[in-house]
Amino acid sequence: MLHITDEQIDRHVTAQDAQQAMLAAFQSFGRGAAAMQERIRTEAGGVKLSTLGAVIPDQQVAGAKVYTTIAGQFSFVILLFSTVDGRPLASFDAGAVTRLRTAACTVLAAQRLARADSTTLALFGAGTQGVQHAVQLAAALPLRRVLVSDPYADAGLPERLAAQCGIPVAFAEPAEAAAQADIIVTASRSTTPLFAGDRIKPGAFVAAIGSSLPHTRELDDTALARAAAVVVEWRPQSLREAGDLVLADKSVLPDSKIVELADVLLDKAPVRRHADDIVIYKSVGVGLEDIALAGIAYQRIAQAEALAA
Repeated sequence: MLHITDEQIDRHVTAQDAQQAMLAAFQSFGRGAAAMQERIRTEAGGVKLSTLGAVIPDQQVAGAKVYTTIAGQFSFVILLFSTVDGRPLASFDAGAVTRLRTAACTVLAAQRLARADSTTLALFGAGTQGVQHAVQLAAALPLRRVLVSDPYADAGLPERLAAQCGIPVAFAEPAEAAAQADIIVTASRSTTPLFAGDRIKPGAFVAAIGSSLPHTRELDDTALARAAAVVVEWRPQSLREAGDLVLADKSVLPDSKIVELADVLLDKAPVRRHADDIVIYKSVGVGLEDIALAGIAYQRIAQAEALAA
């Protein structure tokens, strides 16, 4: 059984690989050909252990991600098995998998739900996930600039991120960033909304990916009320974990407004009906994503090792 490090993932697996893996996995899930386990969290003494997983026969893999959270820091491991004969295939450090797969899903959602003329990205939170989102979105969409709102970012962040994205990057105040953006990504650990929902301009696409806890939220009720639809990865887990949804007034988030990502990727659910529709994608991270990308990574790296032998 292989052990695959984050460095190997970064060397052998591209953002495009991740996007293709996410598309195939969610389409399999939407057709009923794959299944996933909801996240289970266990906590004692300030240490949290979380597990989630999936079975994806179309990709011949099954597995689980297990990780600890201590003082807000995550340590991830994935175990991958074959669905052909049940044998263990590989273990993974999985920090790189988590970083790649989250942004890849946002790209898939944005390609289908953002307006084709979107040029400005507002990034709330420029940590690991925020940076990866900016890089993948800039490569996949015709963006022309990035506005960053992050009180913890250092002065050199815009220059570094511009070099990675290939487009200008500048700091902006929260209200300004939200008002000017065609695409908004919230990748923070905020427990309260990051900006007033009435600042979102008509037609914007909002990806809220920072929170997977039921007591924290990045978007307010006004944002949810103005949205034509809220797209989630998987309704059961999202409605239990996503504070943006759990804490929302029920009047602003009727069940009819919630759409699963698999239905979007299978073209089952029309979401954007008008150019001025605001569409929200709320991500919490599901096991299907981790196992699908781990499966692709295993194939790439096993092949590379066989050729090098």
